[in-house]
Amino acid sequence: MIIDTHTHFYDPTRPEGVPWPNPDDDLLYRKVMPADYKKLAVPEGVTGTVVVEASRWIEDNQWILDLAAKENFIVGLVGNIDPYDADFEKHLNRFSANPLFRGIRIGSGHLRSLGDTGFMKNIEKLAQKGLTLDLLINPDALKQVPALVEHTPTMRVVINHIAGIRVDGNAPDSDWITAIQEAARYPNVFCKVSGLAEHTGQKPAPDDVAFYTPTIDVLWKAFGEDRLIYGSNWPVSERFAAYKVVQKIVNDYFSAKGDAAKEKYFWKNAKEAYQLSV
Repeated sequence: MIIDTHTHFYDPTRPEGVPWPNPDDDLLYRKVMPADYKKLAVPEGVTGTVVVEASRWIEDNQWILDLAAKENFIVGLVGNIDPYDADFEKHLNRFSANPLFRGIRIGSGHLRSLGDTGFMKNIEKLAQKGLTLDLLINPDALKQVPALVEHTPTMRVVINHIAGIRVDGNAPDSDWITAIQEAARYPNVFCKVSGLAEHTGQKPAPDDVAFYTPTIDVLWKAFGEDRLIYGSNWPVSERFAAYKVVQKIVNDYFSAKGDAAKEKYFWKNAKEAYQLSV
């Protein structure tokens, strides 16, 4: 079993169009649906995916849930509901009534708001429902994770795309290493080993796991075998590497850690982080 915890689906041909990606993006601005993904992922052994909603339009959460009702390959949705929205609780109650709705994602800018009472109350509501918070953050914002977790200690948190650190084949920035280690001290914090190819900045990205090993080693040492998760970031990842290459890189790394660790990385840890019914 393999669960890819980071995909995006959207359809620019809808009457209302899409807010993302930009029409000027020749690679991404196209209809991207589960059937397109499955053509690439199923041959690589993928058995399900968690969709991360990138649209800021509230009704696009429902659009994904409607897709999932027809496509059992979608095993979960990390939604897009802004904790600053005055109707946050109403939207959260509505979407979380569907068991496939597993949480929301926020960005680096939100972590500058940890002193905002209204914002934090909405984050608490997420935790009270047993839902998960994904973080799309940069290395600087990574330093705020401990404060967030200490405020909501029961909430599961998933750091996306290795918190945006540049991957260049060498040991990562020391400040990032320290921040990762601090975040990993909290047992309810997970990390997606995702965005590796993208963070090389190379087109195409290297396909040799040795290039990525100095970075993944830091994550392995910090989080261990129980809190690292697979995510492809497809179709965004296609700008830098084919799907099979994205998966090959991490498969090569985690296969060397043994079958038990590999199984945890590719699906068991995702089940725990998102409380998936798989």
